[in-house]
Amino acid sequence: MRTEKTLMIVDDDEDDRFFFRSAVRKYNPSYKCVEAENGDDALQQLRKAEQLPDFIFLDLNMPKMDGRECLIELKKDSSLAKIPVVIYSTSEYKVDKELTVELGADYFLTKLSNLYELPEELLKAMNIVARKP
Repeated sequence: MRTEKTLMIVDDDEDDRFFFRSAVRKYNPSYKCVEAENGDDALQQLRKAEQLPDFIFLDLNMPKMDGRECLIELKKDSSLAKIPVVIYSTSEYKVDKELTVELGADYFLTKLSNLYELPEELLKAMNIVARKP
């Protein structure tokens, strides 16, 4: 069993991807980050990947294919459907949280304004998802 993890961050904002990568490295330097700029890019990478990520962190509002559309496509694809998906968004709307859970997201993590808390929040999200049956 692998002890290191691979996390995919799907976000059109380059700064948000940078902060995510930095938080992951701070938490565990052996963890690998794979990046995609939108849902379409993520699906293309995933369908070609030799090794799938352990978790996908998915932004909602992106060009080309947004997070909701990507989530639907992930859950329709039997080879990708079991990868845990954490919605990682600035949205605090209850309807976004409810809809993404209905669509199959495992957790909803609101992007933080305090980036020093990000490593701890990412760990918390992964632990909650890992404990799900």
